[in-house]
Amino acid sequence: MLDERLVRRSLAIIALSGLAAGILLAITGYPATAHWVWIAGTIPVVAGLAISMTRDLLSGRLGVDAVALLSMTGALALGESLAAAVVAVMYAGGSILEDFAVDRAERDLRALVDRAPRIAHRRNASEIEDLPVDAVKIQDVLVIRAGEVIPVDGIITAAAATIDESALTGEPMPVNRGKGEHVCSGTLNAGETFEITASAIAGDSTYAGIVRMVTTAQTAKSPFIRLADRYALMLLPVTLAVAGAAWGLSGDVIRGLAVLVAATPCPLIIAAPVAFIAGVAQAARKGILIKGGGPLEALARAHTVMFDKTGTLTVGGARLVAIETAADESADSVLQLAASLEQASHHVMAAAIVAAAVAKGLPLKMAEIVKETMGAGLEGTLDGRLIRAGSYPLVFGAKRPEPWAQRTIRRASWRSALTVFVSADGKPMGALLLADELRQETPQTVAALRHAGISRIVMVTGDRADTAETIAAALDLDAVLADRAPADKVAAVSAEQKQHPTIMVGDGINDAPALAAADAGIAMGARGASASSEAADVVILVDRLDRVADAVTIARRARRIAVQSIVVGLSLSGVAMVLAAFGWLTPVAGALSQEAIDVAVILNALRALSPGRSSIKPSLSESSVRVLHDEHRAMQDSLDRLRAIADALDDAKPDMAVALIAEANGIVSKRIVTHERGDEITVYPRLAKDLTQINGLSAMSRAHREILHSARLLSRLANGLMPDDADRYLVRDAQRVIESIEALVRLHNAQEEDIYDRAAA
Repeated sequence: MLDERLVRRSLAIIALSGLAAGILLAITGYPATAHWVWIAGTIPVVAGLAISMTRDLLSGRLGVDAVALLSMTGALALGESLAAAVVAVMYAGGSILEDFAVDRAERDLRALVDRAPRIAHRRNASEIEDLPVDAVKIQDVLVIRAGEVIPVDGIITAAAATIDESALTGEPMPVNRGKGEHVCSGTLNAGETFEITASAIAGDSTYAGIVRMVTTAQTAKSPFIRLADRYALMLLPVTLAVAGAAWGLSGDVIRGLAVLVAATPCPLIIAAPVAFIAGVAQAARKGILIKGGGPLEALARAHTVMFDKTGTLTVGGARLVAIETAADESADSVLQLAASLEQASHHVMAAAIVAAAVAKGLPLKMAEIVKETMGAGLEGTLDGRLIRAGSYPLVFGAKRPEPWAQRTIRRASWRSALTVFVSADGKPMGALLLADELRQETPQTVAALRHAGISRIVMVTGDRADTAETIAAALDLDAVLADRAPADKVAAVSAEQKQHPTIMVGDGINDAPALAAADAGIAMGARGASASSEAADVVILVDRLDRVADAVTIARRARRIAVQSIVVGLSLSGVAMVLAAFGWLTPVAGALSQEAIDVAVILNALRALSPGRSSIKPSLSESSVRVLHDEHRAMQDSLDRLRAIADALDDAKPDMAVALIAEANGIVSKRIVTHERGDEITVYPRLAKDLTQINGLSAMSRAHREILHSARLLSRLANGLMPDDADRYLVRDAQRVIESIEALVRLHNAQEEDIYDRAAA
């Protein structure tokens, strides 16, 4: 079968050569020869178009290219060979321009597929052999050289690795990964050579799943594009009617020909597909895989967004959120003992505890004689001591909880957290609270969806109502649907669909039915190509929820540009037809005006490739924002310690109370005050212009002043404080100040992070 693009290019060359040669002959005094050269350059285009239309008719389709066929054959029949040649060049050139536009819009999608790794380097004893990626097996040790694409998913066995994840996530800065961390296929080694242990075969790896999904993300026609096709078919009888009227009323058949030549269906048959393909490509740059024009159209029309909770609105899985300690014990020692023991367990909570200890740099030891009680916890010997970690009955038996343990149980209840109590040789050490936390970007995502035009946002989850309400309390949601099984989620989506077009966002296998049922299903697929990714219409390749709002924004802009191109293009075409009908445009001029409209429409549709202009220019680079976020994370230990000090003051004796208040004052003055003053002096001036526009600067500066005021109050209480002065009223005052500082700084940091992200967007 002939390459259709090659045929179109050949026809364009023939038509252009015929037009140019004919003009040269006419100028040099050979008009008769020029007439036949123009005819010779036009006939191949007419023949090619006739064959294409015949094929379409046999398939049950009638295209508006019939207007071009009629204009060329009519011009030849009436002896207007120059006009025919011009139309031939414009038609064939328009096809080339359309191919270019589609190529330009699809470039990002093709690049994703083309860079798929094909060779892996496997270490066998002391040798390294090259083998096809498909031959890699799980547990194979692979060498990843500098600058190479990682061929399969794996676990890093080196001390550290620098990974460029931009192909999957869209994030431009390389990230550092440590020993034992997971890396995805398709990412790039941006540092020195390192080794991984394969955790999946090529066909089951992240990048292979993405490539499969990309191959399905073809330019399938969306409902909007099919509607444009139907309108395009209406253009044919309208054009014929106007051309016939111009001929009949004027008696000049050339006027009718000029109308046919000036009519252009390009705004309808090209504008919508190009704009939608461009929107898909623009989304791909941000790590959003939209599987064709239909899903993009559904995103653009959406009124309601429904979110799963676990792994979507939240980070998913257990996370250490607090450490409660018994009297005279430190949080680090509690975490160190628990993590050392939990290394012997495969439970998801054990992995979270170990990860938290590793992140803090705590040295871990291997316990001996470990015994695990399913559903309760485990015990083992560590440095000669019997360590227990698990539920309260396992660790302490039927003994009545001490005040600190009662406080821990109460806090775990209202935070919907799981509790792991820790003891050493029967002595209470403390407890770890683990819960599923809200994603950092979730509130910003909800606000961005509101700004993008989404009117209703709902959480639908299989979790208990109290857990769901705890998460929803921090968000601006319209409804919370809890205790929903997969079938119930489908029913909830269907109920919303009866009212308005609905998007469903989820990440787990249990979300797949609801994703498939929604008008547009969005899967959080950064952790691999799961069933949800296969069922979804849109896959977020980076583990960031805010890409959901980006997908809606990109889709709405692409659709808006498509509509704009159609309306303006058809309006200009209508004006050209009217001018031709009144004799103010000759057939040649009409052909030139047609091509000018076509070019303008295609170029306008290609604007969907760009992100669009923002009224607020970025004031911070992504690297600067990352540094600011890291500074806030570094403060978490200090804030946790302030909370522990406030709790310890409940029962502290005067000597201990003085020491605790002095410690809190030191933390506030050295860590918190220094940080807040630094923000006010160095960061805020850079943001002053933008934050004024979003009413952020004055409120944040006011928070700084309140934090500094509370710090001064604490300093006055702590300076010169003696045990004799530490009565219960002074301790209570200190406790209130410490708690207010801790709560205010946490809230202030969260608000600042939203603003920092906005300033870098």
